[in-house]
Amino acid sequence: MLKILDKYILKSFLQPFLATFFVVLFVLVMQSLWLAFDEIAGKGIDLFFILKFLGYLALTLTPMALPIGILLSSIMALGNLSENYEFAALKSAGISLKRIMRPLIIFILFISAFNFIFLNNIYPWATLKQKNLYLNIKKKKPALALVPGAFNTEIPGYSIKFDEKYGEEKNLLKNVQIADLSAANGKIKVITAKRGIISTEEGSKYMTLTLKDGNYYEDYIKRSAPRNEKAKMPFSNATFDTYVINIDISSFNDEDNLNKEDIKQHHSMLSITQLDSISKVNKITYDKFISSRANYFYNMIEGKKLIKYPDSLIDSKLDPEILNNFNLNNKTIVLNESLQLLKRIIDQSSNQKTSFKNKRKLLNLYDHEFYYRISFSLACLVLFFIGAPLGSIIRKGGFGLPMIMAITIFVIYFFISKLGGNLSEESAISTLLGSWLSTIILLPFGILLTRRATKGMGVYNVDAVFDKIQNIYKKFIKRN
Repeated sequence: MLKILDKYILKSFLQPFLATFFVVLFVLVMQSLWLAFDEIAGKGIDLFFILKFLGYLALTLTPMALPIGILLSSIMALGNLSENYEFAALKSAGISLKRIMRPLIIFILFISAFNFIFLNNIYPWATLKQKNLYLNIKKKKPALALVPGAFNTEIPGYSIKFDEKYGEEKNLLKNVQIADLSAANGKIKVITAKRGIISTEEGSKYMTLTLKDGNYYEDYIKRSAPRNEKAKMPFSNATFDTYVINIDISSFNDEDNLNKEDIKQHHSMLSITQLDSISKVNKITYDKFISSRANYFYNMIEGKKLIKYPDSLIDSKLDPEILNNFNLNNKTIVLNESLQLLKRIIDQSSNQKTSFKNKRKLLNLYDHEFYYRISFSLACLVLFFIGAPLGSIIRKGGFGLPMIMAITIFVIYFFISKLGGNLSEESAISTLLGSWLSTIILLPFGILLTRRATKGMGVYNVDAVFDKIQNIYKKFIKRN
């Protein structure tokens, strides 16, 4: 009898779970594809590579779709059982809610274990393939990969910067600055223009950049010349109405470039073992960096001279306060020199602030990813213990109210996870706490809902609260 019940409960749960999982996965893939559509469309990419990109994208989003599917299906399944009074019949037969949920708990434990294995093995591999393929597709037509407001170095031999990219085909540039680095002599040839037009013929291996109303500057330097002679060498400077540059982009049209894997050390592309190994190496490097900065500061202020040495020849005429042994002018000189020294040290330390923060952030990212893989694997279990009792309490199945509640709960979970990640990245909290923050906050609600559901209580008994307030009010009136 109980085996038949377990099969029926699992069947009631699996049907909405599979449906919601694939629907949620499809929505997430389409959303990500829509965000990347501008980078993919119109680049002549073969359908095979687009399907491969979608496949990798689906694998990277599977760990996110699993908890949403578990949460929604648990609310729907137990809500349907309550709405159809099947729970009431089971309770009248002496079967408790804990016994009813037992096969589901075993199944969710299996899903959590699968999610952990997936996050540790398949997810890093899929992320590696997806991110590299996406970057290679962006470079397929480098004109579309150029970003306003930054120096773009994707095109070999050139550094291109502009303020704005506009027009129907996004091929019109405003306030263009180009450094021609093809001669490998540094930034000796600079071209600026108020406007620019990018054009590429179908099948051509050249990209034409037509510049309007600009200036041309070039230094003539010999590598073997001494520095003082380089400063005396001539340069050319000219203005132009139209200037045309033909850039060889044949390397971008090679289909083999789409399979390149240039990025391999991103924290989302590594397994837990690799994350732990790289994190340990980064910690050693970080500790050496902090130690070197501390030693530099100690040496600059001549800390060794601050150590007290026993003096056998004590001059009674000397004041223990060192400055009192100098006259006013010498005191001023000593203080000014000390202030200048401290100012130099503070300025140099301030210049290292960005490097310090970046090294600490990188270390935090690897540590947070390590702990987050474990905590997110248990997201299915945590959200199940929120969704299952909630479904039995609200007694409502279908896609209406359960869908709204599931989205709301997961958004809260996801928001807290991101908040914990951002706080741990900035070292406001530890990476361990940041990765487990969402679980620590939501797990007590799951325990509370499960207890109330097993006792047959509602989510929140408003009448009981009003009754308590009314009793307190009556006692207060009697005392007065």
